[in-house]
Amino acid sequence: MSDTHTVRAFLEAEHHPWASEMTAFASRVLLQRPEPESDAAARTEARELLALMGEAGLYAPIGDRDLRASCLAREAIASASPLADAVWALQGLGITPLLLAGTDEQRARWAEPALAGELMGGFAITEPEAGSDVASMKTRAERDGDEWVIEGHKWYISNAGIADFYVVFASTDPDQGSRGMSAFVVPADTEGLRFAGAQVMSSPHPLGELAFEECRVPADHMLGSEGRGFMLGMATLDQLRPTVGAAACGMAERALREALSHAVEREQFGKPIAEFQLIQEKLGRMAIELTAGRMLVYRAAYEKDLGQDRITIEAAMAKAYATEAAQRIIDDAIQVLGGRGVMAEHIVDRLYRSVRALRIYEGTTEIQHLIIAGRMVADARAMLEEQAG
Repeated sequence: MSDTHTVRAFLEAEHHPWASEMTAFASRVLLQRPEPESDAAARTEARELLALMGEAGLYAPIGDRDLRASCLAREAIASASPLADAVWALQGLGITPLLLAGTDEQRARWAEPALAGELMGGFAITEPEAGSDVASMKTRAERDGDEWVIEGHKWYISNAGIADFYVVFASTDPDQGSRGMSAFVVPADTEGLRFAGAQVMSSPHPLGELAFEECRVPADHMLGSEGRGFMLGMATLDQLRPTVGAAACGMAERALREALSHAVEREQFGKPIAEFQLIQEKLGRMAIELTAGRMLVYRAAYEKDLGQDRITIEAAMAKAYATEAAQRIIDDAIQVLGGRGVMAEHIVDRLYRSVRALRIYEGTTEIQHLIIAGRMVADARAMLEEQAG
């Protein structure tokens, strides 16, 4: 991971040793583990990575609500292992709703073991017809005495089939749209919950579908109050969206480092290619974009840690810019590396396959742009109304 000097204005003194600790763990543990070559191997490796990171305390910042420490952890992890980054991220998505809205009993039963890496969580919100338009979800939950009965289908669910519990979003009042959505904790062994098959990504990742067929959960498995699921889901994404940008920065930093090392060592036409101006232009532009992305990420995390209730705009800017910039940086790194960069076993090729998903999940870049512009338009209208009044 890059030195924290570039973002030290957003960090506290304790963040610097934490960053060093994360970099050391990533180098000592994660870099030594081979990348899985199949979906089945990725599922096995994901459980092992969960335990390793839990034992090392890498989920502690989630429990401490320290978003800057979470970003530092994820940046270091993603630089070393895209799969480990995915495991960390999905664990965060599974834990955060429990921390935001769970009862003491729910936190003790699921969140605390998950923070220790002893239980694996999942976040089940996406459906075949409900991606960016979350309010159009078809999964339903109906009250039946002391239970809720869930019927529906989720897909693109990370940790599907290997998680110990899922935070599941379902409509409890379809007529109310997003205001009729609720969230439930559903243990993986619940009768009526079925792993409906793996979905294979270009980069090994434990992704799959879940089917809910008269799946009954006790009433006390609801997270928060009825009808507050949409707000809980959005608050969870708000909390973790800057860490997606941090992961993108970690991947981009690793790619830049690999490109720079190659450019200094590789000779063509009698001199290192690092001396060619076109290569230097690429390296300089990559460094600028990486630094800009990191500044946006840690600004968003800083605002949240200092007590800002919502960081919707800051998080949207951080995720949109950092992930798009990372895609460009990694693509340029491949160009610098030439043929080596497109070999399947090379880390930059793996990064290229892994970073693409970051521009889509937890809100596409286009959705982030709409969020930002929507706030700008609302503020402009309010200003005009104030001037007119």
